[in-house]
Amino acid sequence: MWSGSELAITSADKTFLQLRKDIVEGLIASGSKLSETELSKNYAVSRAVIREAINRLESCHLVERKANVGARVVSISTEGLMELYQVREALEGMAARLAAIHMDDDEIEDLNKLLATHFQIVKDGENYYQEAGDLDFHYRIILGSKNSQLISILMDSIYHLIRMYRVQLGMSGPRVTTAFEEHKQIVQAISNRDAELAEMLMRRHILYSKNSLQLKLNNELEMKIKAV
Repeated sequence: MWSGSELAITSADKTFLQLRKDIVEGLIASGSKLSETELSKNYAVSRAVIREAINRLESCHLVERKANVGARVVSISTEGLMELYQVREALEGMAARLAAIHMDDDEIEDLNKLLATHFQIVKDGENYYQEAGDLDFHYRIILGSKNSQLISILMDSIYHLIRMYRVQLGMSGPRVTTAFEEHKQIVQAISNRDAELAEMLMRRHILYSKNSLQLKLNNELEMKIKAV
């Protein structure tokens, strides 16, 4: 299971983590072909190390292989967003419900402290970027569910794919403030041990985020069409 304290021990680990970060943050473009030869030069490692990293990235759903094409970074699409966020809404809603039951008082206090630090980011209303791992509000709640199967599905399978959408499409304008307020409401429900409300609020929060990102994708598509 991936965690925020993951340690890069080997060259293969370091390469995998760096490639994953570069894909999530868009330094390696969505939809781009991955050349083992080119990447081995850029990251100063062997092709075997790159091959292993690409295989691991495929298991994270950040890379896909197609016949006669090879390995490519997954494309950010409206269809992919819809499917991913439908799954995310259900699973993270469940995580919030379980977190309200299983998180201890110290963990909830730390979650409130995390939101206090996020307030410094969003108070100007320009953006709301969260680092991966312990600095990510959603990550904390997923771990707080204390359900190993749910944590594995979310962290090992779709966490970084979700982050790719969140990081590259970003959050700006009025959505910054409303998203932060939604986070506060979720934490309040967890603090009150109101599992049903916590799940409902998390599901609604993710639905609103999906709608916001979907609108951005549609606007970008319209601009590309007009530019042709």
